[in-house]
Amino acid sequence: MSEAVTPPSQRPPEVDRAAASRRAVAARRARAALKRDLGTRVVSPQEVLRRAVADPASPAGTMRVPDFLTSLPAIGEGKRDRILAELGISPVKRLGGLGSRQRAALEAWLDGRMPEPVARPGRSRLLVLAGPTAVGKGTVSAKIREDNPDILVSVSATTRPARPGEIDGVHYYFVDDAEFDRMLAEDELLEHAVVHNKYRYGTPRGPIEKALAEGRTVLLEIDLQGARQVRAADPRASLVFLLPPSWDELVSRLVGRGTEDEEERARRLRTARVELAAQSEFDFHIVNEDVATAAQQVVDLAHASGR
Repeated sequence: MSEAVTPPSQRPPEVDRAAASRRAVAARRARAALKRDLGTRVVSPQEVLRRAVADPASPAGTMRVPDFLTSLPAIGEGKRDRILAELGISPVKRLGGLGSRQRAALEAWLDGRMPEPVARPGRSRLLVLAGPTAVGKGTVSAKIREDNPDILVSVSATTRPARPGEIDGVHYYFVDDAEFDRMLAEDELLEHAVVHNKYRYGTPRGPIEKALAEGRTVLLEIDLQGARQVRAADPRASLVFLLPPSWDELVSRLVGRGTEDEEERARRLRTARVELAAQSEFDFHIVNEDVATAAQQVVDLAHASGR
């Protein structure tokens, strides 16, 4: 029997096949990027599930559930299969195609093991802004300082040299090791830490205590270690974690900054993974996709905490 041949009039035009192939490649790349974001905790699994429900045709919606699960930290194939069996979800299911019961079961499983942060009541006027390297903390805090003179944006002391364009007393207090030691010895720092195993950073205590006593809101832009120290010293402080739009964007920002060599960039990215893994310790998460928008969201939190 001869093989049936599709008449030329019924074949999709060559240009359509090429366009379909490009769309398929783009979709695979988008899902791969989303998996990286899940693995590095740039995005929460609950947020990916929400995106899938809102748009089943999106990269989140077309991601198969097994791929979704193995993208999460510490979940291999064996654990993935046990989870699928426990939740009664077929391995061929896509996130956007889950039924309501399956979706509810997956949501409950995620909330039990990877809960999203819940804001605690009784916040003080002290806000802490932290996040991974190159996420744009300094740019966001500079925007807040520029547009909101009522908010004191604390200036940290650091032993690292100034980068091009940075001004002493505006961006940082640039001090040597001897001066930093003196500040520590005289208890002039609210918190301090060695960042990237290289330079020391610390927050001068005096201006913060004065501003809080005057009823002003204070914003600290510090690293993860410092945020933990502030939380220990003042449990009522509000901790805000700044996230990049994606892991790929974080890498692009770090490379584009051009202030570190390749070895230093690799080390900072390793540190960023650790920092991202700690975001559940924070009260609020803000994605820095647009500096003005992210800055306004921080300001809104500041005003809410001050009421």
